[in-house]
Amino acid sequence: MLGAVSLLGSTPMNLKECNKKQSSTQMFGSLELNSLFDHQMKKLWYVKNKRCSKKQPKIWRHVIVNIGGQYEESFEDVKTQLLNYFTQKAVRTVMTQLYEMNPTQYTWLYNFLVTNKPEDGKLFIRNLGKENQDLAERVMVTRLHLYGRWIKKCDHGEIYKYISDENLELMRERLLDTIVWPSDDTNTDKIG
Repeated sequence: MLGAVSLLGSTPMNLKECNKKQSSTQMFGSLELNSLFDHQMKKLWYVKNKRCSKKQPKIWRHVIVNIGGQYEESFEDVKTQLLNYFTQKAVRTVMTQLYEMNPTQYTWLYNFLVTNKPEDGKLFIRNLGKENQDLAERVMVTRLHLYGRWIKKCDHGEIYKYISDENLELMRERLLDTIVWPSDDTNTDKIG
């Protein structure tokens, strides 16, 4: 909300001219919150400029729409993405094993992958189990094994530091992009 207040201060606006039919709450700073997807994606919002009325085209107001999530999120989406990633990694591992040890099953699984993508791990394994239960179980066991290995090697402190360092690097790059360096073309020591 602080960002919204600072945005309001940066743009000159005449609130009295902005659609006099609006209630006093809506007219405060001409700020309004709109959802992109009402029920499905309540937490997705974005910032945009919106004209106050068609009669006065030069008056704009800020509409704030949140594109992030809330700190209270459950991170179920992250869990799902991890599960899907480990399913994909398990499929690649099983494919490599089959290529070396059982070319017939490798060809069958390759053809199955042409029409069934492992991006949705649960759906993929469900469909694979209907066609070839042995391979489905092999992918599930491999997925669990890979996850167990990752947990043993995962250093959460190192990942936190990596994210923090990358954020700092990106902010530095952005700062350097916004700096206007003096040009060598201008000579301030003109002798007259």
